[in-house]
Amino acid sequence: MKSYSQLYRKLPQEFVDGISAEYKDNELDKIFAGFMRERPVTLRVNTLKTDVRSVMEAFRRDNIKFERVLWYEDALVIRNKREKDLQQTALYRQGEIYLQSLSSMLPTLALQPQKGWRVLDLTAAPGSKTTQMAAMMQNDGYILANELKEIRAERLKYNIEQQGVSIAQVRVGNGKKLEEQWNGYFNAVLLDAPCSGTGLFLMNDPRTYRGFTSRNLAQLAREQRKLIDAALRALKPGGILVYSTCSIMREENEENTAWILENSGGELLPEGIGLKLAGGGVNYQMSDSQNTMLIFPSELYEGFFVSKFRKIK
Repeated sequence: MKSYSQLYRKLPQEFVDGISAEYKDNELDKIFAGFMRERPVTLRVNTLKTDVRSVMEAFRRDNIKFERVLWYEDALVIRNKREKDLQQTALYRQGEIYLQSLSSMLPTLALQPQKGWRVLDLTAAPGSKTTQMAAMMQNDGYILANELKEIRAERLKYNIEQQGVSIAQVRVGNGKKLEEQWNGYFNAVLLDAPCSGTGLFLMNDPRTYRGFTSRNLAQLAREQRKLIDAALRALKPGGILVYSTCSIMREENEENTAWILENSGGELLPEGIGLKLAGGGVNYQMSDSQNTMLIFPSELYEGFFVSKFRKIK
């Protein structure tokens, strides 16, 4: 394995010990190299208001350099501007683009919400996936966007309105305690769970990693399972569950997906994600059943985990 002594000294020792026990040397190389990269801005074109051709034309006029993303026609990588620059553009102010990491786009693409569906976004703020789902559904159907904290729910409401979403209702409350009226109601549930954020660590930004502890990791994994229980109650037979995190820790990812199958009472089966990532800067692994995807942090991607299941009864 390559030497990352400077990174080792900065990262919490509990994290270094834990991840070193979980991954092979060549995998650790990918992960630590990803922590040392500064990623460009990426965005998603809001097809409720415009299309990717129009956005690209506007960028060319303004000398904003971009690249297409091979696996998602509505995603762009920006090479010569930062987020604060794009936030000054008319495209941003009018809600025609949404600044979003490439990895964050994957759970919704795995879910593939359809027109007319009833969808639960169980931990929705700030709204990147709620608005992405609404665009894929062409504002036809229903999305219940749940958020625990009032201040984050206000940001969620703002983004929903700015993006021209008309099918989303915001619920402010504990996602683990949904009202009985939602039991067996939804065609699909997206649970992008609160997590340790270990896939987002950046060497030059101590805010991304200094709060990590093994104790907190274990607590998060327990809370994630409570949210999974709520998601399963809300899902109708035949419905789809996508569980994702911005973590690379097995306790929150592979161990939780194994727990899902073991504790579903035979109600759930693995469902193939159906995504194939292509292009530069992407390193990922698929499970043998093709229902889980681990994205390693890299020059373009945050570390992320996506899994998919179908409720059969």
